[in-house]
Amino acid sequence: MTQTLAPPQVAPAVAAGRSRRLLRAVAIASCVPYLALKTAWIAGSHLGIPQGSTLLEHRGSMAVANSVTVLMDGAVIVLALVLTRPWGLRVPAWLLGLPAWVATGLLAPIMAGFPLQLLATALGGTADTAGGDGEPFLDAWVFGVVYTGFIVQGVTLGALFALYARDRWGRLWRGRVWELPVGAIGAAQRTVAAAAAVLAVPPLTAQVLWACGSTAGLDEALVADRTSGFHIMAALSAVFLAMAVTGGVLLAFRRGRTLPVKLPLALAWVGSAAVVCWAGWLSLAPLTGLADGPTPAMNLAYAGQMIVGTLVACLGVHFLAERSASGKRRTA
Repeated sequence: MTQTLAPPQVAPAVAAGRSRRLLRAVAIASCVPYLALKTAWIAGSHLGIPQGSTLLEHRGSMAVANSVTVLMDGAVIVLALVLTRPWGLRVPAWLLGLPAWVATGLLAPIMAGFPLQLLATALGGTADTAGGDGEPFLDAWVFGVVYTGFIVQGVTLGALFALYARDRWGRLWRGRVWELPVGAIGAAQRTVAAAAAVLAVPPLTAQVLWACGSTAGLDEALVADRTSGFHIMAALSAVFLAMAVTGGVLLAFRRGRTLPVKLPLALAWVGSAAVVCWAGWLSLAPLTGLADGPTPAMNLAYAGQMIVGTLVACLGVHFLAERSASGKRRTA
């Protein structure tokens, strides 16, 4: 009889705690293969690197690049702890939001692109496992291990961040777009959204053309080395760019009035993060000497994507800050 009088809310609370602990454990475990492989390479191992790979010709650059990526993947473990420990609720919003945004921007294109590349390869497409000289620079199994780990990290971190954000900031995106107060977004923010939409046209056009097979703005070496992955990632760059602009315009001009506020916010968050961080990564990767540099046209496209993504991200930050401030004024 005593057991039947137990508070009904205890079980859901315990279940929620268990689910978050499980997600945290999976996120941390998914980092282990990547960190182990990178650590082995830093120590001088050739595990997964075939003879003749261009990676073996740039040992110093490879060590530096691997050290940076080890720190980046180690940050996933820190994020998983912040999102699931009680002390994580005391972390300043910007100190958590910025790394989470960067993680979204680096992982989202991989989560979408790798399965599509596998599908394209299975249907007869060309796999991206060789360097510019046609020699394989990594064994095929390395891509499977690394990118599968990234996808698991993206899924688990995304779920943990969504739960954390709902608990801490959920009030900021309640309701529908038509319910937003007129003052939440002013003329300056609408100008920013309009500018982002206009500036997105050139890089969006370029990425769509490259996805469809155009060689405009590409050099001979890049044209010869294109794989299915090149076309897929160009198409995804266009998709994320469109997501960013759509989210910004919906918020700034209060379009899609029946839509829940969290939808345009999610589009702005994921789209802006992906176009800024992925374009930035592709622009900086050649500095290591391990990859060929993009052409001037590609650099212009990447720069345009980063400008558009930054504008949309700033718009989203202003929106959240304004709603947070208005909520505090109402409760004061």
